[in-house]
Amino acid sequence: MTLVLHGGHVWTGDPSRPHATAVAVADGRITAVGSDTEVRATAGQASETVDLAGRTVVPGLQDAHIHPVWGAMEALRCDLTRAVDAAQCAALVREYAAAEPGRPWILGGGWGMDCFPGGWPTKELLDAVVADRPVFLPNADHHSAWVNSAALERAGIDASTPDPAAGRIERDAAGRPTGVLHEAAMDLVARVLPQNTPEDQRAALRHAQEHLFRYGITGWQDAIVGAYGGAGDTLAAYRRADAEGLLKARVTGALWWDRDRGLEQLDDLMTRRGEHGRRFRAGTVKVMQDGVLETGTGALLEPYLDQCGCATGNLGHSNVPAELLTEAVTRLDAAGFQVHFHAIGDRAVRECLDAVAAASRANGVRDRRHHIAHVQLVDDADIGRFAELGVTANIQSLWATHHPQTDELVDPLLGEERARRQYPFRRLLDSGARLAGGSDWPVTTADPWQAMHVAVHRTEPPGSAHAHWPGADRPYGPEQRLRLADILRAYTAGSAWVNGNDDETGCLREGMAADLAVLDRDLFAPGTPVAGTRAMLTLVAGEVVHSE
Repeated sequence: MTLVLHGGHVWTGDPSRPHATAVAVADGRITAVGSDTEVRATAGQASETVDLAGRTVVPGLQDAHIHPVWGAMEALRCDLTRAVDAAQCAALVREYAAAEPGRPWILGGGWGMDCFPGGWPTKELLDAVVADRPVFLPNADHHSAWVNSAALERAGIDASTPDPAAGRIERDAAGRPTGVLHEAAMDLVARVLPQNTPEDQRAALRHAQEHLFRYGITGWQDAIVGAYGGAGDTLAAYRRADAEGLLKARVTGALWWDRDRGLEQLDDLMTRRGEHGRRFRAGTVKVMQDGVLETGTGALLEPYLDQCGCATGNLGHSNVPAELLTEAVTRLDAAGFQVHFHAIGDRAVRECLDAVAAASRANGVRDRRHHIAHVQLVDDADIGRFAELGVTANIQSLWATHHPQTDELVDPLLGEERARRQYPFRRLLDSGARLAGGSDWPVTTADPWQAMHVAVHRTEPPGSAHAHWPGADRPYGPEQRLRLADILRAYTAGSAWVNGNDDETGCLREGMAADLAVLDRDLFAPGTPVAGTRAMLTLVAGEVVHSE
């Protein structure tokens, strides 16, 4: 049976024919794309037809940087993403703890730094609402965690505990831990957390997949598959779900590069890579090269500024020394791995590009499709190197707005000139770089349509948690805006490229897999809002995985 979708606006993502009005699907493949007349003639009489009534059809979206199992796990536990201030954070923790008296730990997360004066909560606030059990709550960006006194005691953390090499314990003037752990310091508590069971992970994966299908997302790259921040290794969960047919989406897993180890972990990564499954592959390695600017751990070429605007001695932190990074990437590239870098600061971006350049010199240019996620701050001299080296810029566009965390906690640390250069998406695209789109959920919402709104307008989406912020409707770096087609291409063909699925996904063309989404509106009609878009129908390989 052939399914014909007609009477709409089919955005194909195919440069040779970007727009059509109808598409036909049979046996999991696209069999025709064109006008209503052309497609109906090709499909024949024995067809099921759906009148799109002017709505838009797009290729299935793919999220190139996301943590879906973590996102779902936190949503199913103590979810602080709704909190707008410290009092609401505390109230949500109290409510969850009261509702779950049998849980030995209070777990969840998602709090925003803008909820607390100076960005950081205290253990005393948690102690006041949960004193009988340890609490471990990563913040929204998962580079810091909020803990209570019971958790610090359980982990043996006190004033005499040294900071780990790639982390920091927030302390008061007397050196006592205040209740916030940054980067690798989170691992001090994470190692004593109760492990998520296979059933926990299975339930979270199922929840995450259903959640993403509702947005029209048909595939993703899980940006950390391994033990990080107490979340647990999801590799076995993905493989089991794939083998059982539970995994419908196309998933690439980025195996975690342990920043506390060196080249000796290469053999482990080779073993963990395994064979490609039906819908899951793990041929990527994730390297988190630096932290984030808010905590002063993002790696910069020039020092952070203090509250007076004067240069400090802090250049941030490279989690992997540049020389070791170069050797690691060269060997990973030679072994056939794609490398998925996290790089926020301009020094981290340069170190990643330098490592790819060294790998190319050593191994020759290969089709590895390395990509750098976040690219929040890129030095002018490095903009053109993305295209030169074939490195994809994996962008999280939702962050590029005026909101409390940016205006109060990031921009002052950089100064006006550097702050103005953040999130240079237009410059990267114009230089010839390939863009891929990602959300970093649960750092921010998984909703790609909110992210696309920001990419196009550089303002907060209507109705967002920060839409009330003064200046939220003032474009943040308006010269870096993308066109709607640019960001759609990033979320389709661009992400399909980095996920290694571009041979059959990323555009709607005859013979490609029937991964597509029918939206609730004509996305390209003048004045149509992008934010708020939802998928009425989502197909993966022709199978209906979501329908409204």
